[in-house]
Amino acid sequence: MHGIVYKSTGSWYTIKTEEGEFLPSRIKGKFRLQGIKSTNPVAVGDRVVIEIEKKGDERIGIIKEILDRDNYIVRKSVNLSKQTHIIASNIDIAFLVVTYNNPPTTTTFIDRFLVTAEAYGIKTILLFNKMDAYSIEEFAELKYLAELYRSIGYTCLGISAVTGDNIPELKEMMKGKVSVISGHSGVGKSTLINALEPGLSLKTSEISLQHMQGQHTTTFAEMYDLHFDARIIDTPGIRGFGIVDMESQEIGDYFPEIFALKQDCKFNNCLHVDEPKCAVKQALEEDRIAFSRYKSYLQILEGDEENYRKDIYSTDS
Repeated sequence: MHGIVYKSTGSWYTIKTEEGEFLPSRIKGKFRLQGIKSTNPVAVGDRVVIEIEKKGDERIGIIKEILDRDNYIVRKSVNLSKQTHIIASNIDIAFLVVTYNNPPTTTTFIDRFLVTAEAYGIKTILLFNKMDAYSIEEFAELKYLAELYRSIGYTCLGISAVTGDNIPELKEMMKGKVSVISGHSGVGKSTLINALEPGLSLKTSEISLQHMQGQHTTTFAEMYDLHFDARIIDTPGIRGFGIVDMESQEIGDYFPEIFALKQDCKFNNCLHVDEPKCAVKQALEEDRIAFSRYKSYLQILEGDEENYRKDIYSTDS
């Protein structure tokens, strides 16, 4: 029997079968012995083969096989730096929810998410949320940020999950697709999903005023069927986004504006740091590449975490 993983709690999974039945399920022990470096060998969105096991009147799914993934998005495991955590798999679109100051979303975080999505072939759309709550100055800052990413080729949409601004447009983007929604805790992911599908009534919480951080209301990833022919995967809030499994020479390929210029560099293995006649450095000097993007590139190139060398790269958005 085939099915799709709709929820993962780390040890138990909820699987929707081809017949539309939702089954509590678990994996066979040998899955943990196959050298999988991920902390979660089964991810929400996975297509799986299961067998049914009966315990009294209860039917339980036993996951026998994970079918090949079209794609997936990963980050470094929070507690085990040498392992990865698969956020979700078999994704058509990733939506990254961005807020200006409640809580703040840095360009560093945005760029790390975009680079990972590019590396795994996942289209990403930036959702600038809480547009009803900003001052004129804050709105101008977000507009500048949106124009920066639009100029690179990313779709950006200003929304308000509270007032419903541009929610119909968002629904059109999602129709017929599997989407994953991600971002920091407190950016309004659960409120947004409630706006898309009011009947779900997902739990939401207030921002911590002391640290301007969100409180975790989504503990595990979970997929929801929406009434307008769409599915969305809600993910736990992410504070940092560790990059994994990238070689130095390929990192620039996941920055579209750097990739477009690499052929004009003198050396075909140019890393765009200290090399002479570097087209990327020239573009940076001429303001054709945003400094915030180049800074993110250098940080990832150095294999750092998000707070890398803040004494040097101190200008953050």
